[in-house]
Amino acid sequence: MDTPDFIDTLDREGRLLARAAEAAGTGAPVPTCPDWQVRDLLRHTGTVHRWATAYITEGHTDFYPSGAEPDLDGRELLDWFTEGHRALVDALSAAPKDLECWQFMPAPSPLAFWARRQAHETAVHRADAESARAGDLTTPEPEFAVDGIDELLLAFHGREKSQVRTSTPRTLRIRATDADAVWTVHLSDGVPRTVRGAEGPADCELSGSAYDLYLTLWNRLPLSAVTVAGEASLAGLWREKSAVTWG
Repeated sequence: MDTPDFIDTLDREGRLLARAAEAAGTGAPVPTCPDWQVRDLLRHTGTVHRWATAYITEGHTDFYPSGAEPDLDGRELLDWFTEGHRALVDALSAAPKDLECWQFMPAPSPLAFWARRQAHETAVHRADAESARAGDLTTPEPEFAVDGIDELLLAFHGREKSQVRTSTPRTLRIRATDADAVWTVHLSDGVPRTVRGAEGPADCELSGSAYDLYLTLWNRLPLSAVTVAGEASLAGLWREKSAVTWG
Protein backbone atom coordinates (compact mmCIF):
# COMPACT_ATOMS: atom_id res chain seq x y z
CA MET A 1 0.00 0.00 0.00
CA ASP A 2 1.15 3.54 -0.76
CA THR A 3 0.90 6.58 1.50
CA PRO A 4 -2.22 7.97 -0.25
CA ASP A 5 -3.92 4.60 0.30
CA PHE A 6 -3.18 4.78 4.02
CA ILE A 7 -4.51 8.34 4.21
CA ASP A 8 -7.71 7.28 2.45
CA THR A 9 -8.03 4.34 4.85
CA LEU A 10 -7.46 6.59 7.86
CA ASP A 11 -10.19 8.91 6.57
CA ARG A 12 -12.67 6.06 6.16
CA GLU A 13 -11.81 4.28 9.42
CA GLY A 14 -12.16 7.44 11.48
CA ARG A 15 -15.58 8.20 10.04
CA LEU A 16 -16.69 4.62 10.71
CA LEU A 17 -15.38 4.87 14.27
CA ALA A 18 -17.35 8.06 14.92
CA ARG A 19 -20.50 6.56 13.43
CA ALA A 20 -20.23 3.43 15.58
CA ALA A 21 -19.47 5.45 18.70
CA GLU A 22 -22.52 7.65 18.12
CA ALA A 23 -24.74 4.61 17.61
CA ALA A 24 -23.42 2.92 20.75
CA GLY A 25 -23.46 6.00 22.99
CA THR A 26 -20.48 7.27 24.95
CA GLY A 27 -21.48 5.33 28.07
CA ALA A 28 -21.54 1.93 26.34
CA PRO A 29 -18.95 -0.65 27.45
CA VAL A 30 -16.29 -1.67 24.92
CA PRO A 31 -16.16 -5.50 24.88
CA THR A 32 -12.76 -5.60 23.18
CA CYS A 33 -11.28 -3.28 25.86
CA PRO A 34 -13.06 -4.37 29.06
CA ASP A 35 -11.84 -1.43 31.17
CA TRP A 36 -13.19 1.13 28.72
CA GLN A 37 -16.44 2.78 27.82
CA VAL A 38 -16.89 4.47 24.44
CA ARG A 39 -16.02 7.84 25.97
CA ASP A 40 -12.58 6.45 26.93
CA LEU A 41 -12.07 5.15 23.40
CA LEU A 42 -12.92 8.53 21.85
CA ARG A 43 -10.74 10.47 24.30
CA HIS A 44 -7.77 8.15 23.72
CA THR A 45 -7.98 7.97 19.93
CA GLY A 46 -8.69 11.67 19.58
CA THR A 47 -5.67 12.48 21.73
CA VAL A 48 -3.46 10.21 19.63
CA HIS A 49 -4.73 11.89 16.46
CA ARG A 50 -3.84 15.34 17.79
CA TRP A 51 -0.43 14.07 18.98
CA ALA A 52 0.34 12.73 15.49
CA THR A 53 -0.90 15.92 13.85
CA ALA A 54 1.51 18.01 15.91
CA TYR A 55 4.50 16.12 14.48
CA ILE A 56 3.27 16.63 10.94
CA THR A 57 2.31 20.29 11.18
CA GLU A 58 4.95 21.49 13.67
CA GLY A 59 7.86 19.33 12.52
CA HIS A 60 9.01 18.07 15.93
CA THR A 61 12.20 16.07 15.39
CA ASP A 62 12.29 14.62 18.92
CA PHE A 63 9.66 12.96 21.06
CA TYR A 64 6.86 15.43 21.84
CA PRO A 65 4.40 14.51 24.62
CA SER A 66 0.70 14.35 23.91
CA GLY A 67 -1.76 16.69 25.55
CA ALA A 68 -4.11 15.59 28.31
CA GLU A 69 -7.29 13.79 27.37
CA PRO A 70 -10.28 16.13 27.46
CA ASP A 71 -13.02 16.06 30.09
CA LEU A 72 -15.74 15.94 27.44
CA ASP A 73 -18.67 13.62 26.87
CA GLY A 74 -21.71 13.08 24.68
CA ARG A 75 -22.16 15.18 21.54
CA GLU A 76 -19.36 17.53 22.51
CA LEU A 77 -16.90 14.62 22.71
CA LEU A 78 -18.02 13.18 19.38
CA ASP A 79 -17.55 16.57 17.71
CA TRP A 80 -14.11 16.93 19.32
CA PHE A 81 -13.07 13.52 18.01
CA THR A 82 -14.36 14.26 14.50
CA GLU A 83 -12.55 17.61 14.42
CA GLY A 84 -9.23 16.04 15.43
CA HIS A 85 -9.56 13.18 12.97
CA ARG A 86 -10.30 15.60 10.15
CA ALA A 87 -7.30 17.73 11.08
CA LEU A 88 -5.01 14.67 10.96
CA VAL A 89 -6.29 13.56 7.55
CA ASP A 90 -5.90 17.09 6.18
CA ALA A 91 -2.40 17.45 7.65
CA LEU A 92 -1.21 14.20 6.08
CA SER A 93 -2.82 15.07 2.76
CA ALA A 94 -1.10 18.47 2.66
CA ALA A 95 2.30 17.36 4.00
CA PRO A 96 5.30 17.42 1.65
CA LYS A 97 6.86 14.11 0.67
CA ASP A 98 10.14 15.23 2.25
CA LEU A 99 8.49 15.96 5.61
CA GLU A 100 11.02 15.81 8.44
CA CYS A 101 9.80 14.87 11.91
CA TRP A 102 10.17 12.23 14.62
CA GLN A 103 8.99 8.65 14.08
CA PHE A 104 9.27 5.73 16.46
CA MET A 105 9.55 2.79 14.07
CA PRO A 106 11.39 2.25 10.75
CA ALA A 107 9.62 3.53 7.62
CA PRO A 108 10.61 4.86 4.18
CA SER A 109 9.87 8.40 5.41
CA PRO A 110 8.19 10.19 8.31
CA LEU A 111 5.15 10.86 6.11
CA ALA A 112 4.86 7.17 5.22
CA PHE A 113 5.27 6.23 8.88
CA TRP A 114 2.56 8.49 10.27
CA ALA A 115 0.06 7.71 7.51
CA ARG A 116 0.48 3.96 8.00
CA ARG A 117 0.60 4.05 11.81
CA GLN A 118 -2.48 6.23 12.17
CA ALA A 119 -4.45 4.18 9.64
CA HIS A 120 -3.87 1.05 11.73
CA GLU A 121 -4.32 2.85 15.04
CA THR A 122 -7.70 4.06 13.88
CA ALA A 123 -8.73 0.75 12.29
CA VAL A 124 -8.11 -1.19 15.50
CA HIS A 125 -10.08 1.34 17.54
CA ARG A 126 -12.84 1.41 14.93
CA ALA A 127 -13.24 -2.32 15.62
CA ASP A 128 -13.46 -1.44 19.33
CA ALA A 129 -16.22 1.09 18.63
CA GLU A 130 -18.12 -1.37 16.47
CA SER A 131 -17.88 -4.02 19.19
CA ALA A 132 -19.57 -1.53 21.54
CA ARG A 133 -22.29 -0.85 18.99
CA ALA A 134 -22.83 -4.59 18.40
CA GLY A 135 -23.49 -6.08 14.98
CA ASP A 136 -20.99 -7.07 12.32
CA LEU A 137 -17.54 -5.54 12.12
CA THR A 138 -16.50 -3.72 8.97
CA THR A 139 -13.99 -5.88 7.09
CA PRO A 140 -11.18 -4.12 5.20
CA GLU A 141 -9.39 -5.57 2.21
CA PRO A 142 -6.97 -8.42 3.03
CA GLU A 143 -4.09 -6.25 1.78
CA PHE A 144 -4.63 -3.77 4.61
CA ALA A 145 -4.91 -6.49 7.25
CA VAL A 146 -1.74 -8.16 5.94
CA ASP A 147 0.09 -4.85 6.21
CA GLY A 148 -1.15 -4.43 9.77
CA ILE A 149 0.13 -7.86 10.77
CA ASP A 150 3.44 -6.98 9.13
CA GLU A 151 3.67 -3.75 11.13
CA LEU A 152 2.80 -5.50 14.40
CA LEU A 153 5.21 -8.41 14.00
CA LEU A 154 8.20 -6.78 12.30
CA ALA A 155 7.99 -3.25 13.70
CA PHE A 156 6.29 -3.22 17.11
CA HIS A 157 7.64 -6.62 18.17
CA GLY A 158 11.02 -6.01 16.60
CA ARG A 159 11.75 -3.52 19.39
CA GLU A 160 13.39 -4.05 22.77
CA LYS A 161 10.03 -3.17 24.33
CA SER A 162 8.49 -6.46 23.17
CA GLN A 163 7.74 -8.78 26.08
CA VAL A 164 6.94 -11.82 23.93
CA ARG A 165 9.88 -13.94 25.04
CA THR A 166 10.59 -17.54 26.03
CA SER A 167 13.40 -19.09 28.04
CA THR A 168 13.52 -21.96 25.51
CA PRO A 169 13.58 -21.01 21.81
CA ARG A 170 10.23 -21.58 20.09
CA THR A 171 8.81 -20.75 16.67
CA LEU A 172 5.38 -19.30 15.97
CA ARG A 173 3.93 -19.31 12.45
CA ILE A 174 1.20 -16.93 11.27
CA ARG A 175 -0.59 -17.90 8.06
CA ALA A 176 -3.29 -15.90 6.25
CA THR A 177 -5.65 -18.21 4.37
CA ASP A 178 -7.09 -15.52 2.08
CA ALA A 179 -3.79 -13.92 1.04
CA ASP A 180 -0.33 -15.00 0.04
CA ALA A 181 1.10 -14.07 3.43
CA VAL A 182 3.02 -16.11 6.00
CA TRP A 183 5.23 -14.98 8.86
CA THR A 184 7.63 -16.96 11.06
CA VAL A 185 8.28 -15.53 14.53
CA HIS A 186 11.39 -16.86 16.24
CA LEU A 187 10.96 -16.48 20.00
CA SER A 188 13.72 -16.60 22.60
CA ASP A 189 14.77 -14.66 25.70
CA GLY A 190 15.66 -11.76 23.39
CA VAL A 191 13.75 -9.56 20.95
CA PRO A 192 11.46 -11.66 18.70
CA ARG A 193 12.84 -12.13 15.19
CA THR A 194 10.16 -12.23 12.51
CA VAL A 195 10.71 -13.12 8.88
CA ARG A 196 8.22 -13.17 6.04
CA GLY A 197 7.63 -16.69 4.76
CA ALA A 198 7.68 -20.20 6.25
CA GLU A 199 11.22 -20.45 7.61
CA GLY A 200 11.82 -23.90 9.10
CA PRO A 201 9.42 -25.94 11.26
CA ALA A 202 7.02 -24.22 13.65
CA ASP A 203 6.05 -25.22 17.18
CA CYS A 204 2.68 -23.50 16.81
CA GLU A 205 0.75 -22.10 13.85
CA LEU A 206 -2.11 -19.60 13.83
CA SER A 207 -4.11 -19.57 10.61
CA GLY A 208 -7.20 -17.77 9.44
CA SER A 209 -8.32 -14.87 7.29
CA ALA A 210 -5.95 -11.91 7.33
CA TYR A 211 -8.47 -9.75 9.17
CA ASP A 212 -9.26 -12.38 11.80
CA LEU A 213 -5.53 -12.79 12.39
CA TYR A 214 -5.08 -9.00 12.52
CA LEU A 215 -7.71 -8.60 15.24
CA THR A 216 -6.59 -11.71 17.11
CA LEU A 217 -2.95 -10.62 17.18
CA TRP A 218 -4.09 -7.22 18.44
CA ASN A 219 -6.08 -9.11 21.13
CA ARG A 220 -9.42 -7.91 19.78
CA LEU A 221 -10.75 -11.39 18.96
CA PRO A 222 -10.38 -14.55 21.04
CA LEU A 223 -7.93 -17.22 19.92
CA SER A 224 -10.95 -19.30 18.93
CA ALA A 225 -11.44 -16.91 15.99
CA VAL A 226 -8.46 -18.54 14.26
CA THR A 227 -7.11 -22.08 14.00
CA VAL A 228 -4.37 -22.95 16.49
CA ALA A 229 -2.20 -25.97 15.64
CA GLY A 230 0.70 -27.30 17.71
CA GLU A 231 1.76 -25.90 21.08
CA ALA A 232 -1.24 -23.86 22.18
CA SER A 233 0.84 -22.44 25.04
CA LEU A 234 2.69 -20.27 22.49
CA ALA A 235 -0.59 -18.75 21.38
CA GLY A 236 -1.35 -18.17 25.05
CA LEU A 237 2.03 -16.51 25.53
CA TRP A 238 1.21 -14.08 22.72
CA ARG A 239 -2.11 -13.34 24.37
CA GLU A 240 -0.47 -12.67 27.70
CA LYS A 241 2.61 -10.69 26.66
CA SER A 242 1.99 -8.92 23.34
CA ALA A 243 0.02 -5.86 24.47
CA VAL A 244 1.23 -2.56 23.00
CA THR A 245 0.71 0.20 25.54
CA TRP A 246 0.28 3.94 25.13
CA GLY A 247 2.33 6.35 27.15
